Amino acid sequence: MPTRVLGRTGERVSVVGLGGFHVGMQKDPQESIRIIRMALDHGVNFLDNCWDYNDGESERRMGVALQDGYRQKAFLMTKLDGRTRQSAAEQLDQSLKRLRTDVIDLVQIHEVIRGSDPARVFGPDGMMEALFAAKQAGKLRYIGFTGHKDPAYMVAMLKAGFEHGFTFDTVQMPLNPMDAHYKSFEKDVLPVLVEHDIGVLGMKPLASGILLESGLVSAPECLRYAMSLPTSVVITGCDTAGVLEQALHTAYTFEPLRKEEKETLLARTAPAGRSGQYEPFKNTERFDGTEKNPKWLTTAEL
Repeated sequence: MPTRVLGRTGERVSVVGLGGFHVGMQKDPQESIRIIRMALDHGVNFLDNCWDYNDGESERRMGVALQDGYRQKAFLMTKLDGRTRQSAAEQLDQSLKRLRTDVIDLVQIHEVIRGSDPARVFGPDGMMEALFAAKQAGKLRYIGFTGHKDPAYMVAMLKAGFEHGFTFDTVQMPLNPMDAHYKSFEKDVLPVLVEHDIGVLGMKPLASGILLESGLVSAPECLRYAMSLPTSVVITGCDTAGVLEQALHTAYTFEPLRKEEKETLLARTAPAGRSGQYEPFKNTERFDGTEKNPKWLTTAEL
């Protein structure tokens, strides 16, 4: 499994990461555990998760999977929704308990999808106070944030950090062949991350399979495209062992896209990509968990 350096943290992570949402969907919890352990056994060490995924079930199943020596194989990440110091601290403690670990390698602010998020997170009694305290207490090692709505919100979050004398360790965002044409994270956020040596976590390489509905791209093409960018890891959802095997094969055989290949792929996806129809997370609330459940921003109740 090829590995890359996670920004200035110096950590080495697998080029492909296992998405947390999709490993909490199986009817049989044992199938979830099998997929997680299969990924770890085949060199995938980056595990994604979130406090709210599947009402906490994704973290619970991952916590079971990480027993029997598997925790040592994993670079474990989860995300929190709480925007207040108290709600974030309570959510973190719940995540630690579900994941059955004393420390989470990376904790990220989930869904920076509003213009108000930077001021709220960095404000008095805001989420950052909880994350800084947790890091000092040894509950987490690194701090990052995620977003999928608008690159401008993410640039504002990075700027807020700089203004407070803080540089995030990681940023997680959509990177795929359609993104380049509409509200592009690749064009507007990626250069800032590279400039400041912030770990780049690519997500939604297939947009939960929606990109494939266009008939313009294949799953290996989408994964290879994101891996060819200056990403540390490309996180992809794997709800079956077969889907995981496809991601593993793409990683094992990975060769960066040549300039001509990338230009051809972007030209092919441009007409459909410009409309944003295959990236509904940017222009609808379909993927906005905290918009549908605003209480998650201020409480630790699912």
